Amino acid sequence: MLTHVGNVGKVIRHHGDYHLGQALWTDEEDWLILDFEGEPARSVPERRRKRSPLRDVAGMLRSFAYAASAAQLQHGVEPPDGWEDACRAAFLQGYLATADPTLLPAGEQGIERLLTVFELEKAVFELRYELGNRPDWVGIPIAGIQRMLEKEL
Repeated sequence: MLTHVGNVGKVIRHHGDYHLGQALWTDEEDWLILDFEGEPARSVPERRRKRSPLRDVAGMLRSFAYAASAAQLQHGVEPPDGWEDACRAAFLQGYLATADPTLLPAGEQGIERLLTVFELEKAVFELRYELGNRPDWVGIPIAGIQRMLEKEL
């Protein structure tokens, strides 16, 4: 996959653990982003390392899969058809409309390929976490891994 990405854009300081649980909607109708210390399971030097901002985007995209699946696992509520895809599309569209293009790979295909790599990396990390902490939830990262491996890039 990476051989077809080309220019991956710039590396910068990033959140490192970006997901829905780190974003709060305020009374001022704005988003407040929390917890900038990075993924707790990673070492401090690894958390300080500059990376592509698309790693954070991939984390949020994976978070939509968790929100949809958690509603079903915890409450027996099926999300509306297409909910996850709509969330992913809206978030990505908003991000790409405001992001500095020099931070990103050139072209839609390069962005999509790099996002897939980062989402796959995140899903494998999630699988390891779920196996050790919530075995009933392993289906969430497994479904994501399967979806990404079946994706034509």
